[in-house]
Amino acid sequence: MKQSKPLLFILFFAIFFYCSAHCFAQTKPLHINSQRKDFYLLLKDANLKFTFPSGFAEIKAINNDYFSFDFALEDPKQGCEVWLTVRPQKQNWISYKKAQSDKKTELANPDSMYVDVTKAYATELTGSKNFMARDMPADVLAEYNADGGKSYLLNLRDMAVLHHYKYALIVSMQKDHTGTLIAIFFTNYKDTDFYRDVNRVSHSFKFDP
Repeated sequence: MKQSKPLLFILFFAIFFYCSAHCFAQTKPLHINSQRKDFYLLLKDANLKFTFPSGFAEIKAINNDYFSFDFALEDPKQGCEVWLTVRPQKQNWISYKKAQSDKKTELANPDSMYVDVTKAYATELTGSKNFMARDMPADVLAEYNADGGKSYLLNLRDMAVLHHYKYALIVSMQKDHTGTLIAIFFTNYKDTDFYRDVNRVSHSFKFDP
């Protein structure tokens, strides 16, 4: 009986240690998704509010030789993907104003850069320049507290990197001196369900007044 006490003590200690470690592991804070964390920092810098749209799931944003985006969503029921990029423009505007004052360097106006960026995306997605841009109406811009915006509805070239989607809608919005949001919606069907997804995601963003 005397010889069994050390064994019982060791067994008790082992069980206590295991339970303590297990309880500690259960109470540790959950790991924060770095993609979402970085995206929310960009939103803050661009004065954009974002409410995660219901029915969508976060997926890994694409980042390769063709495209680089900050965040991505998917509606698995409707087969719709959304690629998002946010560009804060406050520091760019400061640099632009400084360059204007110094008159030594010519920089493009940051408030108009979204036009060229959106057009570049459309060219890469279609493989041509045969597409038409639409300016966002003033009442739509006012709804998002934006100062400018464009949209493109595209027929896509067949690419594995695009998951062989057939169509894309590009929506871009910018607030002067503040930030730019570009969202690309991918689908195989230009039906009411697709445009319902577009509205749900689009209305989840809004610039601060």
